[in-house]
Formats: sequence, structure tokens, C-alpha cells
Amino acid sequence: MGDPARVATGRGHAFSPNPVLDSSLPAWRSRLVLLVMFAAFATLAGRAVWLQLWSDEFLQKQGAARYARTLELPATRGRILDRNGEVLALSLPARAVWAIPAEARAAPAGRLDALARLLGLSRAELDARLDSRRGFVYLKRQVDVATAERALALGVAGVHTRKESKRHYPHGALTAHVVGFNDVEDRGQEGIELAHQASLAGTPGSRRVIRDRLGRIAEDAGGRLPARDGSDLALSIDGRIQHAARSHLKAAVERHRAAAGAIVVLDVDSGEVLALANLPDYDPNERKGLTGAQLRNRALTDIYEPGSVIKPLTIALALEKGLVTPDTLMETAPGRIRIGRSTIHDAKEHGTLTVAEVLQKSSNVGTVKLALQMPAEEMWSMLTRAGFGQPPQLGFPGTAAGSLRPHRSWKPVEQATISYGHGMATSLMQMAQSYLVFARDGDMVPLSLLKLDEAPVARPVLSSASAAAVRAMMERATWPGGTAPRARVPGYRVAGKTSTAHKPVGGRYTNRYIAGFVGFAPVSRPRIIVAVMIDEPTEEGYFGGRVAAPVFAGVVQDALRALDVAPDAPVADILPPADDPADGDTLTPSLDQAR
Repeated sequence: MGDPARVATGRGHAFSPNPVLDSSLPAWRSRLVLLVMFAAFATLAGRAVWLQLWSDEFLQKQGAARYARTLELPATRGRILDRNGEVLALSLPARAVWAIPAEARAAPAGRLDALARLLGLSRAELDARLDSRRGFVYLKRQVDVATAERALALGVAGVHTRKESKRHYPHGALTAHVVGFNDVEDRGQEGIELAHQASLAGTPGSRRVIRDRLGRIAEDAGGRLPARDGSDLALSIDGRIQHAARSHLKAAVERHRAAAGAIVVLDVDSGEVLALANLPDYDPNERKGLTGAQLRNRALTDIYEPGSVIKPLTIALALEKGLVTPDTLMETAPGRIRIGRSTIHDAKEHGTLTVAEVLQKSSNVGTVKLALQMPAEEMWSMLTRAGFGQPPQLGFPGTAAGSLRPHRSWKPVEQATISYGHGMATSLMQMAQSYLVFARDGDMVPLSLLKLDEAPVARPVLSSASAAAVRAMMERATWPGGTAPRARVPGYRVAGKTSTAHKPVGGRYTNRYIAGFVGFAPVSRPRIIVAVMIDEPTEEGYFGGRVAAPVFAGVVQDALRALDVAPDAPVADILPPADDPADGDTLTPSLDQAR
């Protein structure tokens, strides 16, 4: 009768057969299930082995990234000092005030008003900074510590502080163009701060820590690398001489209502820069509204036609070649000389002069006559050896090379004008450097803005006899009858050369002038060189002997006293008379005002 009835065990009840309850399955299906389960477990086991043996380093890094942090340990920036140890720049503790905008915006209006006042912001400025979708914004950088603590004490939600440093310049504008300044990240942007960024900045260190879920440091994780602080830097600048130089320059610029001015003081023995100042200047501690004119380091970056201060080099070459002696007579009448279609003039007719008087009276005609007796190549070589056409090796950003064209391109009129400082361009620093030739008996040393521990190696340019002869001539320029009696200093013999040069505008010379003077003292044993440039004086004269020479005299007097240099001349009343022949300084160029 078909399948037998099933009997319930224990009770003997019979069940009707049902195909749904039939438990028999094909054998291949059970084997497939077992195979799939085995493959899954094998895959999991293989993955586990892979993670444990080959991905351990990766997993550890992923884990550490969620709780471990490497904190930077900032290095303290080195100080900048003058040659006497006076601090010119140092870093002070400061705070950066930052906020989480979403939290800070919800703070009470009164607290936000107080926060804005503390940080020196308007409420609109504060709201603008908090109007951000970012999770982090700076409200103000380089806030002093006390102000930052008061900001935190207001209890504004989401406002925090972070440690940083702020550069401070104790002497303000006094050394601004030398020292420069840093940006908000404490990186050098100008001057020595920029030129020596690597040594001043040092190397930051690091510290590994473990943070909890709130971002707080829970413990050190080892791996601490200490920071290496920046090195202190001693400059060649002498703060006493720097102060004197800037003060006398400022007085002259204001008195003559000039557009600008610059001054450089060099140590004759070492080539160290004892002072460098420019006007207009700025306070590196307060740089709001800073203009390009204030930033310009004119003594190093601005170039101009130097004018008559080049004449001693032309005359020195003529002496060196044996063409003349200081007593050789030269005819300068009728006070002009024609070269091609151009005419070169003296300020007034001098008649017959000795070579020494050519320099004393600053005669263009006499200088040109000497220059045209010499090959252009030899003049070019002399000027190149004196440092023109190449930047002084100061390691300072933006130092100008000036302009001195190759001698092969010189025409006779160009050779003539270059002999008295036109048709070439130079910086004030290059002009000061070139006078080392006369102050050092014919050789030169490299310039330095850093204090030197050893004497630099000199290189010869002229014979000592030629240098001494020109030095004596330059001293006569400061005597009565010369162009610079206002450069004289009580108790000291001084020597130098004036310059009064037209400024070219649009390819033509205008009635705007640069008044200059470069000289050294004391003549018996030169100790310092002082170079002065006054740009566009408009009142009380514009001649170099009247405008720039008094600045030289004031700085020399203060500097030699500061350096404890013994006098080498009797103290006498040397104020020039009202009809001071400084007004006879020869104007250049004199090519009928056209080039």
C-alpha cells in the first residue's frame, strides 16, 4: 500500500506521509555548503595571518594616527647685536589668539565686544573673521602674553591661544635698514633678518605624545628631539656711530627739505661697515602704512651718477702712469672744452691750475684733459679694480652692482664724462668702498656687515705713492679756496671730495640735484671713511660742499671721539665765511645740459 505509515515513538501514533517533511537531500548540495563554509573560514584565517604578519606596521601607523601626535618644539631665534653687544633684535614670548567660529559666534554680544577691544579690532572685523565655515581661524597673531590671558579670561566659547614669539627691535628706526624685519611666522623678510635666516632661525625639535579623545596630552610616547636654537649674530655696526650718522643726516634732510638721504661709515682697517642709514626710514616694530620709499635701502640698492667724487680716481691713474705730477700746470681757460658736438664746462673759469688745484677746484676741464691722454681700457680697468660695475660682497639682499659699460663702447665724449662721474652709475656703498684705495695707501679690503675676528686680506689697486699724493690733494679740497671747507673738523685733518650732480629724468638732465661728499679722517692715519648723499635738496643751496660736507664733519667729529682717536691737528675755529667757496663746487654734467 505505498510507503508504510510512520509511528510516533512512545505513543504509536501513525502519521500520514508528507514530501515537505522528507529530509533527504542530494549529496552534492551538502558538499557545496561545506566547501563554501570552509573557503570562508580559510579566507578569514588567511586575512588574519596577512594582517598579523605583513600588515602590522601599516596597522600600527593607522592606530597611532588616531591617538599619537608629533608636536613641534620651536627653536628660539638668535639675537642680532651691534659690535659692542648692544641688542638690535630679539624674540619675545607672544600668543596667537584663535577660535572655533561655530562656537565663538554663539557667545554673548557683550563678551565679543570686549574681546574685540582687547585685540584692537572693531566688532565688524571680529565678526568678519568669525564668519567662516572652517573649524579654525586666527583672530590675532603675536599678541603679548598679558593681553592673551585677559582674552581667555573673558570666557568666550571656542577662543583659545597658542604659544609663539614676536620679534622686537629695541632701537626702532635707528638700524631698520640694516637689521630688517620678520613676518608673522618669524621668517626674515628684509635686511640681515633675511640674509642670515638659516643661522638665526635654528632648527625646531619634536615631541611624540598621546592625546585623549578631547585632544589633551595624556602621556609622552618617547622620541623627543630637542630644538637647536638660532645663533646670535654680531654686526659690524657701532650703535654710537650709527646714532650720530642718522642724527646728522636727518638734520640735513630737514634743513634743506630734501627728498631723501643716505650715509655710510666704514672702518678703514677692516672694511667693516660702522654705520649705514637712510631717510626716509621706518620703525620695524610698527609697520602699518609702510611705503616703498621708506623700505628702500638707498645706500645699497639705489644707483646714481656719482659726479665729481670720481675725479680723484681719474687723477690717481694719471699719476700712476707718470703723465703728470701734483705740480704739473694745466690750462683750463676759457673754462670749457669741446669734444665733437658737445661742450663741457667748468662752473667758472680758473685759468692755469696745477693738477692738485684741478682737484681742489673740481675742474671738469682739467680732469677731462687728463682722461683723454689715457687709453679707455686703462680707465675702465682702474674703475673696475676700485669696485665699480660689481656689487660689494656683503651678502645683503638687493645690493646693486651699478653700471660701468665696457670700454670698447666708449666714445671720446663718454670717456670724458666718465672721468668726472657721469655716464656711469654707482651706489653710495660702492663710492665709500672705492675711497679705501686712498685711505689705505693703494689697496682695498672686502666690506663686511658682520663683526670680524681676523683682519681681511687686502688686494693692491694703486701704488702707495700715487695714493698718498691724491690723499694730499683731497685734503686741500677742504681748505679755504677748495670746494669743501665746511667738511673740516676741529682737531683733525680731513680729506675728501664734493659732488653736485644733475639728476636725469626721461633721458635729459633737470634742475634737480644730488649733493654728495666722500672723505676720510684723520689724514695722518685714516681711521674712517664717511660717504654722504642728499637727494634733491631744495632750500639753502644744493652744492655738495654746502649740503653734504657739514654732515661729514659732524659724523667724523662724533665717530672719532667714540673710537677714541687722538687729534692730529690744532683745534681752531674753522667755520667757513658767508661767501664760502663751497658754492663754487663744479656742477656736472656740463654737456650743455644734454646727453
